[in-house]
Amino acid sequence: MRKIAIIGAGSIVFCKTLMLDIMATEALEETEFVLMAPSTAKTSQVEAFANKVIAENGLKSKVSITTDRREALKGADYVICTFQVGGVAAFEMDYKIPLQYGVDQCIGDTLGPGGIFRALRSIPVILDVAREMEELCPDALLLNYVNPMAMICWALGETKVKFVGLCHGVQTTLDLIAGYTNVPKAEIDYVSAGINHMGWFLKLEHEGKDLYPLLREKFEQPEFYVNEKVRGEVFRHFGYFMTESTGHLSEYVPWFRKNERELALYCDEPAFGGESGAAYAWSAYVADKYNQPNIMDNEPTKLPARSVEYCAYIIEALETGKPFAFNGNVRNDGMIANLPHDCCAEGPIYADRTGLHRTLLGDLPPQCMALNMTNINVQRLAVLAAKSGDPEAVVHACALDPLTSAVLSLKEIREMVTEMLEAQAQWLPQFAGREPKAAPTIAIPHDVQRAEVPIDPALAIFSRFGELAK
Repeated sequence: MRKIAIIGAGSIVFCKTLMLDIMATEALEETEFVLMAPSTAKTSQVEAFANKVIAENGLKSKVSITTDRREALKGADYVICTFQVGGVAAFEMDYKIPLQYGVDQCIGDTLGPGGIFRALRSIPVILDVAREMEELCPDALLLNYVNPMAMICWALGETKVKFVGLCHGVQTTLDLIAGYTNVPKAEIDYVSAGINHMGWFLKLEHEGKDLYPLLREKFEQPEFYVNEKVRGEVFRHFGYFMTESTGHLSEYVPWFRKNERELALYCDEPAFGGESGAAYAWSAYVADKYNQPNIMDNEPTKLPARSVEYCAYIIEALETGKPFAFNGNVRNDGMIANLPHDCCAEGPIYADRTGLHRTLLGDLPPQCMALNMTNINVQRLAVLAAKSGDPEAVVHACALDPLTSAVLSLKEIREMVTEMLEAQAQWLPQFAGREPKAAPTIAIPHDVQRAEVPIDPALAIFSRFGELAK
């Protein structure tokens, strides 16, 4: 039996989805699942449900639970990570503290103060998992679903483990494109590349015909544009369609959430269209719903069709040799030529019996690369902060964040970071006893005399203009 360890299996909905996908794959019926979480309160319910599915469908799979991560990892063939350090309590702070300062987030799990602090909590844990994998299952593949995807995978890229980061942004965006162009999703030939949650569709074709002219035409029509205002605006001005929704994308750029006017104009749609705190509100609702005893008792046990998640298809390809193409997150190392080698890039990957094989894509269009870099700069500093425990690096990451810097002054950013570090100290042991330097306001008396200092020669000419003006 192949052994699959799921780290963070207390995430009931997602854990259930991935397990059912794997069980519904004929070649993977004989699988041992080991579900690990710090508590068995939720994993025991998933175990009971999974055993019902196995019995009803005549499968040969096995399921067990543990609170010992090393026990789960020992001898594993595949490791799936789905944990969320701090859970909804930390998520609430990620959203509400920045909001008090004027930074309004919709999702808050990828960039912005919320994404940065999620990385600070999660990267030390994923690196512990990687170290234990190097010892206990060195040949295993880590399939990561933990956000912020790009920062987590950037940190993993500095370890020896085999890994790939998985998201569903590409396949769900293709559903939208299919609807806009009236072309079946399966018939669209595409190439998507960039970074997680900011990948660009470099190619969109149907039977050799470019779909971009039709897509551009649709986005000039109000009834289509209104569904994806933020993504539509970036498409209209940057020339390429992107893999992430209005709610997500509005946080990664400085233009749409910086004041009430822009929020009302671009982020007023319900259901993750960009409204404030949408993801936190949904997470709190789901957590409350599934925090009930016997919540899984009435779940249907008949195996459904596989979901859009890539996980089961990748494992099937590695086990059987049946090729599977998908978009994954890996250390760049030249996959996208004009992005940094050490960053996490997202692009086409092929899985077969011999492993995972990336596609070398060359350069992104310069405007797409430049917008990716505004996020990559933040990712680099957040990874550094998470690993080093340096609070100044957290300040720097937030100061370079496109949304935060569009709203706050440097002093306000420093104050916000200090408050967030204090509030989340229980999940951030690497910062114990350390906080950002204070930055008090410098009082300037109305009659202050300028210090006698040499004038920069490059500015001297402007002083001369002032004298001439007099």
